[in-house]
Amino acid sequence: MNNPEPMLPNEPWPQRISRILAWLAGACILFGCGALISVDVITRFVFKRGMVESFEISGYMLAACIGLGLAFTVTSKSNIRVDILLDAFPYRLRAACDLLAAFALAVIAVALVWFTWKTLAQSWTMNARSTSVMQTPMVLPQGVWWIGLLWFAFMAVLLPLQSMLRLLAGDRRGFDKLIGSLRVTEELQQAGIDLAEAEPKPDVSRP
Repeated sequence: MNNPEPMLPNEPWPQRISRILAWLAGACILFGCGALISVDVITRFVFKRGMVESFEISGYMLAACIGLGLAFTVTSKSNIRVDILLDAFPYRLRAACDLLAAFALAVIAVALVWFTWKTLAQSWTMNARSTSVMQTPMVLPQGVWWIGLLWFAFMAVLLPLQSMLRLLAGDRRGFDKLIGSLRVTEELQQAGIDLAEAEPKPDVSRP
């Protein structure tokens, strides 16, 4: 997943919320996984026993990170797509392929959030708890996970609908910005590579 950039002043509110959730996902990894595991390693070395249940908590944080970060992955077009032949197609066929890929992702996202909800509802009904010493109510980590997946499904459905409206209005640039495949230059820019600095400079040492 790409690192969330600073918020843009004219950024639409759905993309803004997705960016905030991506920041929360990064916090889950930094503090919920990295920091707790570091504390656990140090206390095991010094006191010969762990002070926190880092293994269990980091598992919850990893699931939360995945759920909260998926929507930003969609809005930044960081999901993997096999499009080596796409540039050779005419624009209408390329746009149809982009829409097909976007709607396929939307179907998967809706199915995922539906089955996740069934798991969450079952945990709530059974008052399920973890089998560890912490006895964590499973609805807590599963609830955070489900909220992230719910927003992911919302964005996965919203983007192809918005892109269809852009396409019907003749806004090709807006369509490509929403769901079009990233070009090599755009991927380099997302990776933080300055194209001007990446270009080979002439060798001035030779006469």
